[in-house]
Amino acid sequence: MLAYLLDEQYGLCCYSEVRADLLGFGHHIEHVQNKSQHPQLTFAYQNLAASALSSDDLGNLKVQGHEAFGGHAVGKQTSVDPTLFVSCHQSDCARYFAYLSDGRVVPRAGLDAQDAAKARYIIQLLNLDSPYLKAIRQEWWDELDRLFAEHQAKNWSLPHLIALDITPAGGKVSPFFSLTRQFFGNAAEDVLAQQAPQLA
Repeated sequence: MLAYLLDEQYGLCCYSEVRADLLGFGHHIEHVQNKSQHPQLTFAYQNLAASALSSDDLGNLKVQGHEAFGGHAVGKQTSVDPTLFVSCHQSDCARYFAYLSDGRVVPRAGLDAQDAAKARYIIQLLNLDSPYLKAIRQEWWDELDRLFAEHQAKNWSLPHLIALDITPAGGKVSPFFSLTRQFFGNAAEDVLAQQAPQLA
């Protein structure tokens, strides 16, 4: 079951968009709507997703001084407010969030007050702005920035660079798909439309 979910998600964690396999972490099957609040959905496939961190990873994170995130975040383990919860299964869930060069995730500019409140709630609930996630997102942003500058300076193909990270290879995409898509903007949309319309 987990393998099927990861295939559907192109190898990404449903909440953080990390590639847990590249970080040395495992995954768990996440109940998007908590089974304690929605027991009728416990075995419903449409309520399942692959989330980073296996149970074994939690101890390792704590030893390293980091907190759990995603489906294992403390907030997600308790009661979830259904009026504020943005499901990773919503086709437009990415529109709630923006990524900054310092690694932070914030509510996207231009959201109305209600949607901005939902974005803030999800960021806090899933600990998506944890120091660990901020650090590795900033590393990813810095790497994109470096490669972008190099490609411009050497007149190399930007569409080829973009395609490396946002189109599937071996059934997986690079980590932080939404951040990468945002970083490259319209150029990323053009690449997706041409090479991976299923992700556009």
